[in-house]
Amino acid sequence: MLRTPLVIVNFKAYAEATGRRAVELAKILSSASRGTGVCVAVAPQAPDLREVAGVGLPVLAQHVDPLRPGAHTGWILPEALKEAGAVGSLVNHSEHPLKPEEIERCVGRLREVGLASVVCAAEPELCRRVASFRPDFVAVEPPELIGTGRAVSKVRPEVVSEAVRLVKEVDPSVRVLCGAGISTGEDVRKALELGAEGVLLASSVVKAKDWRAAAEDVIGGARRA
Repeated sequence: MLRTPLVIVNFKAYAEATGRRAVELAKILSSASRGTGVCVAVAPQAPDLREVAGVGLPVLAQHVDPLRPGAHTGWILPEALKEAGAVGSLVNHSEHPLKPEEIERCVGRLREVGLASVVCAAEPELCRRVASFRPDFVAVEPPELIGTGRAVSKVRPEVVSEAVRLVKEVDPSVRVLCGAGISTGEDVRKALELGAEGVLLASSVVKAKDWRAAAEDVIGGARRA
């Protein structure tokens, strides 16, 4: 399953990490993390879940719907994710936002089927609110910094430390991640110094010209912290 320090690489819908390329990237991340003590998980697109899971890294879905088996066309069932080899799902990413009540239902359904929940939240107060739903992880990600290369851990460190404080006040067992602009090992190291237990990132690895170098850099940042 998932442990800390944790680096989650979200493949989003980037062409660079679609289909066979998703498997290739997962293999490089697996190799780069071996022996480091850092847990690296990946979040590929839904059609790639089963094949990427075969690489051996923990695999998260990018989204899940709070449904039970039945007549639901075009939705993503938690049980189907588990059958495909996923260990959990992202919930409420800024590119796929949900209402608080939907977040709570998603967390509950994931828990029912034995899957982990990684709930994204744009700011610390929302982190506090979703922590009461008892997810496994809360990831604070100011949307204005996502994909900018301007790491939240450096340009808005107070967001990370405040999110950690508020979440732990609600439930000390909920682990806190941060994302948005995380691009280098130094960004990761700073995030962990602020109290985060891992990071969520995407383009800095997926769109890098040298996947291995980018992977080793961010994983090294978590290892040194």
